Amino acid sequence: MSAGDEAVDNNKMPLLDHLIELRQRLLYSVIGLVLAFIVCFFFAQELYNFLVQPLANILLDQGGEASELYMDRENQPPPRMIFTDLTEVFFTYIKVAFFFAAFIMCPLFLTQLWLFIAPGLYRNEKNALAPFLVASPLLFLLGASLVYFIILPFAWDFFLQFQTPGGEDTLAIQLEAKVAEYLSLTMKLIFAFGLCFQLPVIMTLLARVGLASSQGMREKRKYAIVGVFVVAAIFTPPDPLSQISLALPIIALYEISIHMAKLVEKKRAEREAELDREAGVD
Repeated sequence: MSAGDEAVDNNKMPLLDHLIELRQRLLYSVIGLVLAFIVCFFFAQELYNFLVQPLANILLDQGGEASELYMDRENQPPPRMIFTDLTEVFFTYIKVAFFFAAFIMCPLFLTQLWLFIAPGLYRNEKNALAPFLVASPLLFLLGASLVYFIILPFAWDFFLQFQTPGGEDTLAIQLEAKVAEYLSLTMKLIFAFGLCFQLPVIMTLLARVGLASSQGMREKRKYAIVGVFVVAAIFTPPDPLSQISLALPIIALYEISIHMAKLVEKKRAEREAELDREAGVD
């Protein structure tokens, strides 16, 4: 490996300049977040409707079947969501706008982070870290997509099974979902799946610093599988389909992590062998 490959940017910056640079990067990130928030808040109702769509599809599809829940269907309101606090919808829209703004601006945040730390990294460290900055948001998006398109329809269909029809001597049990509570539950699921899908990034980084190895991960595979199903049982609704839908992708990501760790170890061994050869020549 040439000396140029290991050279760090020679422009040494004093601490004050580093702090000024950090402030500038944070300022760019905050400005981008605020602008994205303003735009997202303008479309907050549409964005919230997008998050509600999995539940709306089920309720509308079950419209005919739901007639059994009522003695007189014609006098009952159509499926709806309610709020019990005058400010609930407003603050819910703020949360929705901030959630989507933060997600949209994630590439900007990572770019500013890269621009701040890259000058202090060796070239090989830059080449090693850059793919993770790209893979992390993509994996989060993959986990969020799994929640939205697969988990939520299964989960909401499961919970709606607890509705019961009313009779002459009994009251019907019908869903009246609250606006804020629905958003809170949906965001928790999205964050949980998104974070779980960061497993390959985390394990590969641990392998690079020597805190994990492909051999150790293979030996602990059975414990990892048990742990994955425990995590799936905690973060998903209690129906088996939702738990399996989370557990199987995480197990696949664990296997990918083993492969990535093996590649890291192979490159490390090649680099060490090359350094040994250079030392022997010297």
